[in-house]
Amino acid sequence: QVQLVESGGGLVQAGASLTLSCAASGLTFSDYLVGWFRQAPGKEREFVSAISRHGGRTYYADPVKGRFTISRDNAKSTVYLQMNSLKPEDTAVYYCAADREYPILVPATVSLPNEYDFWGQGTQVTVSS
Repeated sequence: QVQLVESGGGLVQAGASLTLSCAASGLTFSDYLVGWFRQAPGKEREFVSAISRHGGRTYYADPVKGRFTISRDNAKSTVYLQMNSLKPEDTAVYYCAADREYPILVPATVSLPNEYDFWGQGTQVTVSS
């Protein structure tokens, strides 16, 4: 069965860095776009970042652009989200998700949660002021 497992969350001070990992199993990893989403209490789940099948294209939501970097290692079936200069407003549960985009990737859909086929359980990121 398909499984996505996030790790690396924690409690840090504003300005600190964290790197999240998303490890996948049960799927042909290189066939999937992988995205990161986050959800704060009382708010809708929002798009954070996404990366194409072989890492050639990356996408970022405006609030994280310039601070977060997404990458992937297909040999390890793992996607990473490096988060720098963290702010209290980054506090949320972070989820990774996989979207089968073989043979065609449609860039306009990468920020849409309903387009993703599989989701992880989430990892908590808390940034204190």
